Amino acid sequence: MPDIFTLEAKIKEIIDELKGLCQTNGLANQASEEVVITSVFLYKFLNDKFMENLKSFANELGISYEDVLQNNNDEMEAFYCAYPQDVAFTYDETIEYLINRVSHPEFYKLFDDALEKISNDTKNEAFSIDTADGGRKPLFTRITENVEVSKRNNFAKNIFGIISQERFDFGEAFKNNFDFYSTIFEYLIKDYNVASGVYAEYFTPQAISSIIAKILVNMSPVEDKLYDIYDPSAGSGSLVLHLANELGEGSFGDKAQVYTQDISGKSSRFLRINMMLNGLTNSLDNIIEGDTLDTPAHYNISHEPSSGVKQFDYITSNPPFKMDFSSTRDSIEQKWVEADERDGIRRFFAGIPKIPNKKKESMGIYLCFIQHILWSLKDNGKAAIVVPTGFITAQSSIEKTIRRTIVEKKWLKGVISMPSNIFANTGTNVSVLFIDKSNKEGKIMLLDASKLGKKIKDGKNQKTVLSAEEVEKIEDTFINQKVVDDFSVSVSYEEIEAKNYSLSAGQYFEVKIEYVELSEEEFQKRMLGYHTRLEQLFAEGKTLEEKIKEQLGGLRYE
Repeated sequence: MPDIFTLEAKIKEIIDELKGLCQTNGLANQASEEVVITSVFLYKFLNDKFMENLKSFANELGISYEDVLQNNNDEMEAFYCAYPQDVAFTYDETIEYLINRVSHPEFYKLFDDALEKISNDTKNEAFSIDTADGGRKPLFTRITENVEVSKRNNFAKNIFGIISQERFDFGEAFKNNFDFYSTIFEYLIKDYNVASGVYAEYFTPQAISSIIAKILVNMSPVEDKLYDIYDPSAGSGSLVLHLANELGEGSFGDKAQVYTQDISGKSSRFLRINMMLNGLTNSLDNIIEGDTLDTPAHYNISHEPSSGVKQFDYITSNPPFKMDFSSTRDSIEQKWVEADERDGIRRFFAGIPKIPNKKKESMGIYLCFIQHILWSLKDNGKAAIVVPTGFITAQSSIEKTIRRTIVEKKWLKGVISMPSNIFANTGTNVSVLFIDKSNKEGKIMLLDASKLGKKIKDGKNQKTVLSAEEVEKIEDTFINQKVVDDFSVSVSYEEIEAKNYSLSAGQYFEVKIEYVELSEEEFQKRMLGYHTRLEQLFAEGKTLEEKIKEQLGGLRYE
């Protein structure tokens, strides 16, 4: 069996070959390229996992897996019942079947038909994506329709030339953990992982996701029960899946029931793949594509704008900071301004940014997400929100009202100000706001980690990368409430109120003046040195003055 590094290299090689195939077929830098790459990779992953499980199942019964698969008999139905968390295939949908049909004159249709059948199989309904308006988006689309008709057959054949090779040993890959799959997933989407300004399409750095998950889970003891965790601007899922992984497993299985929503179709596809790779298929029904602010999708009771909207144990989010949401701004206000109170606040208690006459793209949409998150937390819930660092000191009405509310209700756990360029695709300085609704009497940790990290080039951009030791320092300092000079400080709610609700660590650091004792002899020696140096500077200045006068005297009018 290959070691984990060899396996990772082989999987990345397949991804690279698929990308090369797309480029030679004119799909480079097209929106369709990422659909083809991610869909084919997911099909390969699900097929190999299906076959691996089928072989294990057949061995337990003492029969051949070929007999079970090809005859589609009672044993096959028993297999589907034994592995309900995986996508169901029939024999004519598998790579093993289709690779023997590549000489068919319309092989591309066989491939597309197989993908369509997988998506339409009632056993696989949970693997589609729900939309906020009640629709569903299928697991796969007809892949070869992304290229010209004349190229489709060769395109499909070349795909199978790549994904049918034995080197893709997913039998061993299935034994690996979240760290392995998060690396593979990031490599899979890295070329399509571009911040377009529409919600959180870009990938939150692994280090930030890890820090957030570790701190959230260590805010209070984790019990052996199921926790509802949520990301209202999920993007490709880095934050919420790190949190699910950190919560771990209990006596009944995963401790995390994942809920997400994101307006981006691309992000929702990425998130679905991410969850499948990490075995969180039981939560796939909870991935919703739609506008969280205008039409929140997760309800306890009914689809009405009321307290029926679900509340969660943990929420983690990296929302978009600025964007034009003028088309839904008034709708959001009209629907939710009179919504039922929770914990003494309405959903958008601090207000919704006005529509500016110019630069509508500068509307502070993240302020709406912060309020939505506070409203969506259970009474003892915990949350982590990535915000622009300017938020923690801003004096404008909405920002300050949010901070004042968090402090007055004693919901704050702390803030970490991160280094600049921690996200390669934005120069905005970011901080992480930690909420703990049960921190009524506790202290608040404020960390200034802005000086940490190493600057590197990432394509055309520069980004800051935290070392493993720096990540551990941030986590350990926050979790264990350590006070470190010029790095961290522990403050009270009263102290924050006295500082006009500022959450900047630097404003609370103790100013220290270093005193050095000198003997009279040392003092006189230093004074003599200063005197001598001043005499030298004065002499140099006098010489320069004379030269300037001389030069000026030589000037003549012509």
